This record gives sequence, C-alpha cells and structure tokens, in this order.
Amino acid sequence: QVQLVESGGGLVQAGGSLRLSCAASGRTFSNYIMGWFRQAPGKEREFVAAMRIINRSSISTYYADSVKGRFTMSSDNAKDTVYLQMNSLKPEDTAVYYCASRNYAWSTYDAQSQYDFWGQGTQVTVSS
Repeated sequence: QVQLVESGGGLVQAGGSLRLSCAASGRTFSNYIMGWFRQAPGKEREFVAAMRIINRSSISTYYADSVKGRFTMSSDNAKDTVYLQMNSLKPEDTAVYYCASRNYAWSTYDAQSQYDFWGQGTQVTVSS
C-alpha cells in the first residue's frame, strides 16, 4: 500500500507561482507512474501531468495542453517525492490538486482510472 501526501497549495495572484509536493511512503516497486490531477468546483477531475519512473529514474514526463509550458513536474527519487512547479498561474488553474500513483510504469498516464493510490488533495486558489 502506497501512501501519498500532498503539500504546497495556497492562495496566489494570477501570474504567480506555487510548487506542490507529493511524498510517497510504503512503496516496494521500482517501476511506477506518478500523476497529478486537479478538480475544479463543479467540474470533473482532469489530468495535469505524469511521470514514468523506471528503476527509480524518471524517463518520461507528460503534460496536459492547458498547462504545457507553465507547469513542470520533477522528482527526487531518493526521497520518493514528486513536485509540480506551477508558474504563470491563471484563475482557471484554481482547483484541488491530487497526486496519484500506480505500481506499473506503462499504464495510460492520463486516465485517472488507471491509478491505484491517491493523496488527499491540496487546494490551489488563483485570484484575478
């Protein structure tokens, strides 16, 4: 069982930046996928970014078109922690952001149904 704990959310003005963290514990697999999803009020949860990790090294990173060029996903595999650096934030980025993981590196990365473990979420609010 993998536990995921997100942190780093908050309130920021449009154009500002935030960095989210997701710390994992209890992992026994060395090949897995980590993802970030978000859910805005009244909307369905949507894919934001994902990373494939093989032998605890990041090999591929993917982004939703809506965040490409503004958000960057990175990892510290020694700490089993992933980050989401969010720059040039817009009011439409306001959402609860969730970290997710699956113990199989070759899953479809943007389908939330593929993920086995989820964090509790962290609120990001971008004011205009």
